[in-house]
Amino acid sequence: MGTQAVDDYSKNVDTRTAEEKAIDAWLPITSSRNAKWWYSAFHNVTAMVGAGVLSLPYAMSELGWGPGVTVMVISWIITLYTLWQMVEMHEMVPGKRFDRYHELGQHAFGEKLGLWIVVPQQLIVEVGVDIVYMVTGGKSLKKFHDLVCPGCKSIKLTYFIMIFASVHFVLSHLPNFNSISGVSLAAAVMSLSYSTIAWGASVDKGVQRNVQYGYKATTTAGTVFNFFSALGDVAFAYAGHNVVLEIQATIPSTPEKPSKIPMWRGVIVAYIVVALCYFPVAFIGYWMFGNSVEDNILMTLNKPVWLIAMANMFVVVHVIGSYQIYAMPVFDMIETVLVKKLRFRPTWYLRFISRNIYVAFTMFVGMTFPFFGGLLGFFGGFAFAPTTYFLPCIMWLAIYKPRRFSLSWFTNWICIVLGVLLMIIAPIGGLRQIILQAKSYQFYS
Repeated sequence: MGTQAVDDYSKNVDTRTAEEKAIDAWLPITSSRNAKWWYSAFHNVTAMVGAGVLSLPYAMSELGWGPGVTVMVISWIITLYTLWQMVEMHEMVPGKRFDRYHELGQHAFGEKLGLWIVVPQQLIVEVGVDIVYMVTGGKSLKKFHDLVCPGCKSIKLTYFIMIFASVHFVLSHLPNFNSISGVSLAAAVMSLSYSTIAWGASVDKGVQRNVQYGYKATTTAGTVFNFFSALGDVAFAYAGHNVVLEIQATIPSTPEKPSKIPMWRGVIVAYIVVALCYFPVAFIGYWMFGNSVEDNILMTLNKPVWLIAMANMFVVVHVIGSYQIYAMPVFDMIETVLVKKLRFRPTWYLRFISRNIYVAFTMFVGMTFPFFGGLLGFFGGFAFAPTTYFLPCIMWLAIYKPRRFSLSWFTNWICIVLGVLLMIIAPIGGLRQIILQAKSYQFYS
């Protein structure tokens, strides 16, 4: 009965040609629409709770207790609100689904302008995250190797990034979101596991002797720039919005049971998990180590060796899943351009070549610029702030046009102002950090 309702629904509104239907059935985002609400939960957890959680104690050390707690809590509230907006807007036009972020942008801002506003930012976020995850995966593998075999010959980080990338040369050929649901579920479980290990091992170590909670930088300029960079780290930690419409596109929808109901249920579960991961790691990590914490808390913890080694392997499994979640919309964009614009035939070898080139590109950039902390701050402010904090609000104002000075109007404008501030100041701090780290850096070391 449900299937018939879907068919009747699509008959009323579907104006696509047979060729367009065949292409949509081949493209990764629209090829499968049979996901359950819990798929939405663990896809969102995998997309959101990334390696960014491990840098939160470091971000706290640069923000300080008061601003740090405030920024963390406000970010959680704002991003939950903007995520709700995106879930609501997915099917606001009866009979039409905005399966991709840029399609919603085109509806809000016009065909051409919508593409120019959304696609560059979305690509920066998704490709940027994949590059950072290449570095994170490589670093965690190296840390695992160094912990398990302290007497072994040291191996370059470059080689570990290549080992990590080799997994993606295989996994990237899974056709769509639903086919990576197993990888995503494993990644979501791992994120909760290594977050728990991070704060649990910190509690076990206890508050360090001579712990200091003051700012680490000796100059006022250094303190301010570090503060800016830390805001970018927090923005990076809440970056799941870039794939939320694409995740919702995999859920079946009928007029009686729109996809927003199971999607929102999944989002609520995901955000509870996000809170359970982020807040204990950020606050306990900073409480125990103060401003001596490293930009990845697992690097600060060395004992018990077996537990920290295990946590690093959990990180590796998790970023494998996260990489795939963020890569899938990029694959969809690449394949859409190749098939719809350049008129290539949708074949397995087209997919094989294009996806391998993408994985090789992210591996190469990750090997060349592995400045983990600075990259987080820079990308976090530059592209994550707009797509996560205020672009959904601008779309909401453009489409729904709430009454001036109403609660909805005020809420959206507050989010927009905070988001724009974040977008301007966070990359400044991140770029300064990259410059400082690059001074002592040797290529492919």
